[in-house]
Order: sequence, then structure tokens, then C-alpha cells
Amino acid sequence: MRTMTFNVLCAGRNEHQWCRRQPLVRDVIKNYMPDFFGIQEAHYGWMKYLSGQLKDYYAYVGVGKDDGINGGEFSPVFYRKDKHKALENLDFWLSETPDKASLGWDGAENRTCSGALFVCLETGEKIAVFNTHLDHIGETAQKKGAELILEKLKKYDNIKTVLMGDFNVTPDSEIYGIFTNGGFDDARTIASESDNINSFHWFGGASKMIDFVFVKNIKNVSKVKTATDKPHGKYPSDHYPVVADFE
Repeated sequence: MRTMTFNVLCAGRNEHQWCRRQPLVRDVIKNYMPDFFGIQEAHYGWMKYLSGQLKDYYAYVGVGKDDGINGGEFSPVFYRKDKHKALENLDFWLSETPDKASLGWDGAENRTCSGALFVCLETGEKIAVFNTHLDHIGETAQKKGAELILEKLKKYDNIKTVLMGDFNVTPDSEIYGIFTNGGFDDARTIASESDNINSFHWFGGASKMIDFVFVKNIKNVSKVKTATDKPHGKYPSDHYPVVADFE
């Protein structure tokens, strides 16, 4: 099974405008064809484009962060509809009022976590897959948001679970530790094979590792890589996607 997390950069400017990068992002996803992939900073234009271009393979769960419908950025989970079926969706806001569109604590923007419990159509095995994008400024929003995610995902404690996204923190941070001390493993640290390439690169500028695939009840991770693909020699985003393979 393969998962991918990919911050596609909401807008961009000049040669990096989102409308110019659409086919590059699509081609990277099609090159890896993950069972599940989560994207961040996906406004409705991105959602329409990718869901249309990939409609033969993928469906998605997720909502816009500003109105719970199509307003604002999504943090959706796309899934191979020929291989998996969504049994129950769960979308919540990283805030004091998680059941409605809202800004949390000292956050700069509304933030969501979206996903579902899925069943594999071939084996009948269940897996919970979620995607999020933590705030980039509010330290309280990051901490409380991480704690809320752990609380909400407790209902899947006995099920294989994947939590991926742009966490806007590095592996030496307190926030990263909230997840790794809360029952999740960073797939990269337990993989049989992995690289050490940073995910955020700002189109070749300063880089850092802030995109992760966390797993629970999954130990046999075979490979994790930062996918540095540049279709036609161009960056698809200011982040590289992170791809994790496991049984």
C-alpha cells in the first residue's frame, strides 16, 4: 500500500502560479499512483482540477476550511476508488469548536483535519486515513491542534491508521513529539529504507522537513522517500511530496 502527502501551494506567483503548475502536480501523482494521497493548500480550483483529471482512479473526502463546503483551502484524502471504499467520513476544525468552521486559539487561519475509515475491497481489512495542515504561526494552535487530532482519532486506536500532512514543524519540535509520544510512528524512522531529503524547499531555496506520514498499528514500512520529481524540469510546488510504502 502506498500513501503520499503533498502540499501543492495554494496560489503562487509569476512562473509558479498555480494554474501553470496544475499538470506538473497531476503528473507527479500519476507517476506514483498512491492508494491514498493527502494534499494541502488546495483551494476549490485545485480540487476541481485534480478530481476531474484523476476521476478515473480517485474519489476524495474533505471540505473547505472556511465554510465546510467549498470555501477556502481543503486538506482532503483522495483514495483509489477501485481498491477502497469510504465507510465513514470525519472532518473537524482545529479549534475550540471543532464541529463547525472556526479559527482556533492563536491561529492565523482556519485549519482542518479530514479523512475516513476505509475498507479494502479485496481483503475486507479496514484502515483509517487522515490528512491535516497545522497552523504556521500560532504556537498554541499547533499544540492544541495536535492534541485535538490525537483525541479525535482515539476511536481508531485498534485499527491501522495513517495521519499525514504539512505539520509546519520539524522533527526536533514539541509538536512532533506530541504525535510520536501519542502512539504514532513517523513512517520514515521505522522504514526499512528511507532518504533524508527535506520536503519543503521553496523552489530550490532554504529547506526543512515539515511534511510527514505518521502511522499507528503499522510496523512493516518498507520505504519512505521524498519525491523530488520535476516534470519537464519544473518544480510542481514549493514542497516535495513524501511517499510511504507499507504492507
